[in-house]
Amino acid sequence: MTEDDKARGLTRRKFYKAEQEASFAEAHPHTTPQTQDPAYRLAFRDTDFLLREELRPVRFQLELLKAEMLLEEARIGSTLVVYGSARIPAPEAAEAALATATTPERRAVIERLVAKAPWYDEARQLARIATEAAVIENGMRQFVVCSGGGPSIMEAANRGAIEAGGETVGLNILLPHEQAPNAYVTPHLSFQFHYFALRKMHFLLRARAVAVFPGGFGTFDEFFELLTLIQTGKMKPIPILLYGADFWNRVINFQALAEEGVINAADLNLFTPVETAAEGWAVIRRFYELD
Repeated sequence: MTEDDKARGLTRRKFYKAEQEASFAEAHPHTTPQTQDPAYRLAFRDTDFLLREELRPVRFQLELLKAEMLLEEARIGSTLVVYGSARIPAPEAAEAALATATTPERRAVIERLVAKAPWYDEARQLARIATEAAVIENGMRQFVVCSGGGPSIMEAANRGAIEAGGETVGLNILLPHEQAPNAYVTPHLSFQFHYFALRKMHFLLRARAVAVFPGGFGTFDEFFELLTLIQTGKMKPIPILLYGADFWNRVINFQALAEEGVINAADLNLFTPVETAAEGWAVIRRFYELD
């Protein structure tokens, strides 16, 4: 069959793909005042144009589509999302963290962070258990471990999944200060977001369980948005594992919220306090009636 015969096929594309069109422009450069002006650039190759204020809705769509398409291509059907602090040291880094203290006040703070280091191991173990379970449904991988891609608890989750021989997702956010993906995120599942809103959407689009470890503003933000979505019926219930009752009961008086009437007493059942990786995975297994 000749190329002409192929071109006449009813199922053949009649328009060139975008990358082919772009290659045509590069293969035949013309140096004239017209072609050198930014107005002449292909719109989808014009970074200055894409970064204009008016293009924010388009950038929203691109951030939504890129991760969605790549996760679908990777056959990831659902995720186990892990939220938690970026400051709690790994147990093996505890001594080094204490060595950075320059004042008694700072040492007291670091000592409290070091005391939370066991949560690193629990996040790591939970990710390992979920990955080793290797749940497959409709040809799609389920409970693939997903974190914010950063250090500490996020690193622990990605690390546990990799150690179990699986792949793992990291959803990093671009910040004014440097923040790079931790070394355990699977490279082709490592994403960077400009918009917190789109990042948080991707955390929950595939989430079938969420583990919340001790953390700060970012963890609170993610945790309470999830509670709000389920409380208001915008999202169907999923297991929410709240790790570290001593920490959470100290920093948030959940019971007082119910007693003050600003939430219902039943809302306290939206999450499940747990202490160990095995306990958390048992909650997920019961919820989904996994063998």
